[in-house]
Amino acid sequence: MTEFTPVTALLGGVLIGTSAALLLLSIGRIAGISGIVFGLLPGGPSDRGWRMAFLAGLLLGTLLAFPIPGLAFELREGFPLWALLVGGFLVGTGTRLGGGCTSGHGVCGLGRRSPRSLAATGTFLLVAIVTVFGTRHLLGVLS
Repeated sequence: MTEFTPVTALLGGVLIGTSAALLLLSIGRIAGISGIVFGLLPGGPSDRGWRMAFLAGLLLGTLLAFPIPGLAFELREGFPLWALLVGGFLVGTGTRLGGGCTSGHGVCGLGRRSPRSLAATGTFLLVAIVTVFGTRHLLGVLS
């Protein structure tokens, strides 16, 4: 998918918001993906069942949407492995430093009017803008 399609973007946003609201209303948990994943690591909380079910739903939804033309993303070939590894490390480090990820702060935190989440989401966006500029225009990685 290379162009913005407002209908699928709106549908995706509604589905994300609905899933976050259902998780909060049903078991009182925040749908922050990094917190859910980190809770599965050794030494984490013992409430692994709902975490596994939530992540399984994310994977299953992706697998179901992938074959639908125009709905799923296109696989990118030739992307440098080092960039994926460095990006994954930086995202993981940033979510721990920021006390959560874009789903926890941007979707759930802003929905709850959290000033901390507003600051975190603004920081995420600023860093994303700088990162895209740097990788595309300074390093030429995504050109």
